[in-house]
Amino acid sequence: MPLQKIAESIQAGLDGRGFDGSLKFDCGEDGVIVLADNTASTQDRDTDCELRLSTENLQKLLAGKLNPMTAVMMGKIKISGDMPTALKLAKLLG
Repeated sequence: MPLQKIAESIQAGLDGRGFDGSLKFDCGEDGVIVLADNTASTQDRDTDCELRLSTENLQKLLAGKLNPMTAVMMGKIKISGDMPTALKLAKLLG
């Protein structure tokens, strides 16, 4: 699935829910998805926190088929930046 479609589905999930802070899903050559100001976009920018993962693992994460903590421990997700922002994402997904 192209990142633009994934960003649109994230945006639909954000409707009515707040996400304080900014977070970037960096999927390497496939591109990025940035969550900031309660919007999901494929426009790259600096964020509070960055998660580096494959597009496939991003889809699994968003579908609830990949446990975030297990994925980090197995090296499927690499986190840099503000850790509390990453934890806010876990609440949003849960």
